[in-house]
Amino acid sequence: MEDRLRSTSMEDLPVHLILEILMSGRLAVIDLISLELTSRTFRGTHGLFPKKFKSLVDYAAFQLSGLSSIYASLHCNAQEELLKRCNGNWKRLLRFLMAVEQSSDMVETSAGNMQIRSGRYHTLLINDSAAYSCGSSLCGILGHGPETTQCVEFTRISFPVPVQVAQVSASHNHAAFVTGSGQVFTCGDNSSYCCGHSDTGRPIFRPRMVEALKNIPVKQVAAGLSFTMFLTRKGHVFTCGTNAHGQLGHGDTSDRPTPTCIELLASIGSIVQIAAGPSYALAVSDDGTLYSFGSGTNFCLGHGEQQNELQPRAIQSFKRKGINVARVSAGDEHVVALDSTGYVYTWGKGYCGALGHGDEIDKTTPSHLTSLKSHLAVQVCASKRKTFVLLDNGSVYGFGWMGLGSLGFLDRGASNKVLKPRILESLRSHHISQISTGLYHTVVVTNCGRVFGFGDNERAQLGHAVRGCLEPTEMLHE
Repeated sequence: MEDRLRSTSMEDLPVHLILEILMSGRLAVIDLISLELTSRTFRGTHGLFPKKFKSLVDYAAFQLSGLSSIYASLHCNAQEELLKRCNGNWKRLLRFLMAVEQSSDMVETSAGNMQIRSGRYHTLLINDSAAYSCGSSLCGILGHGPETTQCVEFTRISFPVPVQVAQVSASHNHAAFVTGSGQVFTCGDNSSYCCGHSDTGRPIFRPRMVEALKNIPVKQVAAGLSFTMFLTRKGHVFTCGTNAHGQLGHGDTSDRPTPTCIELLASIGSIVQIAAGPSYALAVSDDGTLYSFGSGTNFCLGHGEQQNELQPRAIQSFKRKGINVARVSAGDEHVVALDSTGYVYTWGKGYCGALGHGDEIDKTTPSHLTSLKSHLAVQVCASKRKTFVLLDNGSVYGFGWMGLGSLGFLDRGASNKVLKPRILESLRSHHISQISTGLYHTVVVTNCGRVFGFGDNERAQLGHAVRGCLEPTEMLHE
């Protein structure tokens, strides 16, 4: 009996069982590194794996990387290049893949899973599956009812039924929420049908379930100026709202009062990420193809011309160069994309240096941001005349218009423009996990779960009463 009850150390476990634990998908990269550093069991390969793997943890990171749709979509040469850019470190490569996947989703922090999204004059936060909002409640966008016109601190949003919020999107005048079960709720101005409800007589002041998608599980939403995109768990895209420029993607300019599936995208394959500009839309497929449709103004569609596209059209410059797009962000007048090996591309209106190429020249098609080529980017974020790039080491680069402090640089000098990517010194002491920028304010989440904001705060969009913040100021939340 005593033998059977004898305590067993990790070293006594069979290697295959240890590997099962490592590859369970429940351990963060930092957990894998800690195991490798603290226990000799995880350091060697026990002669079971090729010598190119330095340890069991290294081999587990390799196997987990192979399960990523981003990595799996790459050709062999691109996979080798990505590993090289990660200095041959499979743990860093896995961390890169996980960070990219979380950039448009929830990010894991030591304080729990979180997501931050900034709208025109407001901010939305998900913390521990609860949604919070602060700022101006124009048209009921904060979701707190008709009596609320402004929230000077993060206030929890009440839903008509108990829900766990998994994803959120903030726009100019409406908001959309996705629950853990795939249901969608919207609130705000529905005069253009962008909330997905047929009644347009008055704003929707509290989150309301989109009945048309009740039996279609959704995993992501993207709110444009007067339209909304919905990405289902099957990889199909639905849209509703105003369609004057073809931004709904159905081949015409007719508005849609309720979410309707984009048949062309459904016939192509599975979509993995969506982004909505003011009057144009973007969709990334599982093979790394980027599709654009809607208003061609400012060359935001990336086709080299400014004509509208009524249906999704693949951006050929990426296809010709064999570049797999992983994530994309739609700004007011420009676009920034991240490829599957951590390189960044920008195109559209170059005013104030928003494209980061050292000038203010428009780019009609995607242009590689070569000044960041030695860095490994994991998230890109665009808004009005400004752009942010988050690196795998948690540092942030910004460029574009410095107005009202929303770019995060304290030394304005003689110019209010930053024409090339420049690191945000004000955030150096923090490891940033996610960033979002609105019209005149910017918010970030750290790996410790702290939230900071900077820029204009005239309408309390930074979650406190101080009017403007040139330096990142912590936004307190529950």
